[in-house]
Amino acid sequence: MSATPPAIVSVKPVILPAPDRGEDLQVRVSAPVTGDGLPVIVFSHGFGWSMNGYAPLADHWAAHGFMVVQPTHLDSRTLAIPHEDPRFPRIWRTRVDDLKRTLDELTTLETSVPGLAGRVDHTRIAAAGHSWGAQTASTLLGARVLDPDGVPGEDLSDPRVKAGVLLALTGLGDDLTPFAAEQLPFMRPSFTTMTPPALIVAGDHDQSHLSTRGPDWFTDPYTYSPGDKTLLTLYGAEHSLGGIPGYEVAETTDESPERVALLQRLTTAFLHSALYPEDTENTDWRTASAALEQVPDRLGELRSKRERSEGHGGLDRSEPGEAAAR
Repeated sequence: MSATPPAIVSVKPVILPAPDRGEDLQVRVSAPVTGDGLPVIVFSHGFGWSMNGYAPLADHWAAHGFMVVQPTHLDSRTLAIPHEDPRFPRIWRTRVDDLKRTLDELTTLETSVPGLAGRVDHTRIAAAGHSWGAQTASTLLGARVLDPDGVPGEDLSDPRVKAGVLLALTGLGDDLTPFAAEQLPFMRPSFTTMTPPALIVAGDHDQSHLSTRGPDWFTDPYTYSPGDKTLLTLYGAEHSLGGIPGYEVAETTDESPERVALLQRLTTAFLHSALYPEDTENTDWRTASAALEQVPDRLGELRSKRERSEGHGGLDRSEPGEAAAR
């Protein structure tokens, strides 16, 4: 008999005024009913989604001690903004502003949930996202967009963000299809300044129609970033990574409850470890990583690099360690 999951509370929409945006920012806030000193995860959804998505992750994180903040970006289907809208070419930048706005208004968000005020640790914040949302979250971690001449654009990193979980984050812009290169010029990232610890998750069957490369394109954020990074490659996973956008979602082409459960466990353990580096007695991440070897069927592989590189994109001095995810 499975254990009863911890109770959580979720409030939506919390409205944050955003006169410069054309639409006020709608946010969903979830948290456990009990507990103090809760760390924060601000989550950026994939293209077309909203604060209502990604329940398999958001609910799990909240049940395991996080305040989870989910803004609805302007590209959400719930807002029905047409592609011809003059804001559309800059939505990638507005997405970043959305995440920063939620961090600026953490106290407002906290007090919007009955019983949550005073229970949140504003010094332990992680950014997470899926697909386009992962690119948005990576910008807060220090990734930058290159201009047509390959010069890094504005530094939009946020020192309040201490760690990240980047799910199906697209790779380098040199490998875009002609359509993507013309229509999505912001998809030219540089990861060389993305220094905070991050868990990067890629599916080895994730074939993007935006890239001329294969699924290995999604491992670029790990390969070309310095610092403390871990790559989880999921075997058989496509872009939905087993179904993280939601339960029984039509666009999930690789439905796998086992894969989603693995992501729930590993992301939670990783974030606890990354946000509490001083807690040397916390063995959740090591235990979760080691447990992969005890599962009969292979689900994926973990690789980590710990030493910060002073060379090109984290390649020169990092020593990846490997653990088979079984």
